[in-house]
Amino acid sequence: MTRPALENIRNIVLCGHSSSGKTTLVDHMLIATGAVTGHHSVDDGTSVIDFDPEEKTHKHTVEPKVAHLDYKEKRFNLVDTPGYPDFIGQTIGAMYGVDLAVVVINAHSGIEVNTRRVFDEAGQAGLARMIVVDKLDTDFDQYAQLFESIHSLWGEECVPLNVPVVKDGQLTGVASVLNVPKDTAGCVLDPNDLHLKLIEAIVESDEAVMEKYLEGISPTPDILASLMHKAIAEGHLVPILCCSGKLDIGLDELMDAIAVYGPAPHDIARTATRNGDEVQIQHDANGPLIARVFKTRIDPFVQKLSFIRVYSGTLKRDDLIPISGSKHTIKLGQLMEAQGAQVANIDSAGPGDIVAVAKMEELHTGTMLGEYSLPEIPFPTPMVGLAVVPKSRGDEAKISTALHKVVEEDPTFRLDHDPQTKELVMTGVSELQLTIIRERLHRRDHLEIDTKDPKIPFKETIQSPAEGSYRHKKQSGGRGQFGEVHIRMFPLPRGIDPKEYCTKERFHSMKEFHYDEEHNFLWVNSIVGGTIPSNFMPAIEKGFKERMARGIIAGYQVQDVCVEVHFGKYHDVDSSEAAFKTAASMAFRNVFQEARPSLLEPVVKMEITVPEQFVGDIYSDMSGRGGRVQGADAAGGGLQSVTCEAPLREVMHYARNLSSMTGGQGSFTMDFSHYDIMPGNVQQELMAKAKMHEDEEE
Repeated sequence: MTRPALENIRNIVLCGHSSSGKTTLVDHMLIATGAVTGHHSVDDGTSVIDFDPEEKTHKHTVEPKVAHLDYKEKRFNLVDTPGYPDFIGQTIGAMYGVDLAVVVINAHSGIEVNTRRVFDEAGQAGLARMIVVDKLDTDFDQYAQLFESIHSLWGEECVPLNVPVVKDGQLTGVASVLNVPKDTAGCVLDPNDLHLKLIEAIVESDEAVMEKYLEGISPTPDILASLMHKAIAEGHLVPILCCSGKLDIGLDELMDAIAVYGPAPHDIARTATRNGDEVQIQHDANGPLIARVFKTRIDPFVQKLSFIRVYSGTLKRDDLIPISGSKHTIKLGQLMEAQGAQVANIDSAGPGDIVAVAKMEELHTGTMLGEYSLPEIPFPTPMVGLAVVPKSRGDEAKISTALHKVVEEDPTFRLDHDPQTKELVMTGVSELQLTIIRERLHRRDHLEIDTKDPKIPFKETIQSPAEGSYRHKKQSGGRGQFGEVHIRMFPLPRGIDPKEYCTKERFHSMKEFHYDEEHNFLWVNSIVGGTIPSNFMPAIEKGFKERMARGIIAGYQVQDVCVEVHFGKYHDVDSSEAAFKTAASMAFRNVFQEARPSLLEPVVKMEITVPEQFVGDIYSDMSGRGGRVQGADAAGGGLQSVTCEAPLREVMHYARNLSSMTGGQGSFTMDFSHYDIMPGNVQQELMAKAKMHEDEEE
């Protein structure tokens, strides 16, 4: 393969809500350009892109797929993405391997919940954006309303580049808004009316051209094309195009728009850091290597595939490559380009290229190649968990291996072993995501599993200061055990800077402090006069942390606590690390119980999109779940988007509740927000259960 020039590369992610037609568009573009041959369709299971058995069964994309084509001297690297909000993490990862997001909207369904999400995520990723209204085969009168919804939701920068042409009740083509045809009969919207808006949106990206335009001097077609290319790359213009993927109408116009106006890799400004210094990426094949793994796939035949986007420098087979943030280098394997399920070997990859390497265990999604770092990919936090066990006793060892493959593939899937419940818990974004994973385990690893709701990760904390002590003294012949620890305990706010918090004004005799950021735990050593020898302080810290891990009032991890050790006693013979660890653990337990202990619970932020007639039901339902509705906005097409916060314990199975409430017309996204104090009645219930469990064990 001859590598195209940088300015001729177009890296595109197709994203949008489920059933918007993204995969069909990719299949038809590949066929139309001769990149693949034969018939390919999502409906009959022959899609180039949706080739996984789970995708063929459900007829929707589950994970990003990479393909490529050549069109009018341009190389298109296409990444098709899932449409269900349940797989939004996969879509976000794909966005950090491309330069242009094509947001596809189903003309019949309008702007749906995941349409809004991917449009916003693409903007946050710094991508150029185009909107494609697909499935324009019936109900053409809805297009005008949809255009108004797009305009009101995303602003003046969203301007049609073409409009549908309908004759005798059939879609026959699209008419350009930039170069308006003489015959505009059958146009759903008059392109002449939209032409002026488009020209104004284009010339606004250049002050000099804008001044001439206001003076009555219209820019030439070449200048307009150049300015549109620039305006799209900088995010000042989001063109709207129309098509029907199944009918192959508007497909050439879409590819033309991407080829002529879409950004090349160097048109998107990006920065990287090295040793704290930020630099502008120059997209130079001879420059420093800057590349990142944006997608991992476990293939049954070639095993692990790591998909890499190169921003600077050149990759070659057998090169020794440094890993950003690591002292180690890796030897690169064979480079490949992907065409759906098929891969072909290539010699090298440079700026703008998307390539894959196989069987590189050192590479994971997000791994950065070279000595420069890129901003982290902001994957959503998985919040829906299931405790999992194999159905067959002989599969205990097999289950861990199989699930760790999924961890590699999906950054929004987490696997944890809960030391308190002894449960193996898989956590994802939604129930649907976990259902698909179960199907994949069965198909790929021949593994059957049983699942149940896991223990929710509640936490314990305190709400007021307290102090106290504990003396551990034991004498049973021979050397005894002795250690006495006096502590003060304080609630610790989140987000503190421990250096600013630990002042002499707050801790008068402070000698040192240790901070555990994960659990927001700070302990301060204020011992003076050697009342506790310094060699026992690590044992005291260990005693605190072991007690925190076990919990105190209900068996959950303790967090958001500061402990000051300010006095103690020891014995020359009987004191030991074990004695002081026990004394510290018991002092922590006793003082914690005097400091208004409370349970914390995870709170999630939700965006629920429903038809307007169900908004009242959502408000009422959230109130009954202890949720807080923060507002509602029009989502277009007669839909409202309700934003709220709710305790995770109340919405673990919200998908089925929402479907029942709205007749399957509602959808939602859910992300972790924060931990909050649990209502008193729920706390008492959990604490009573924990006490009963303790009594049973005794």
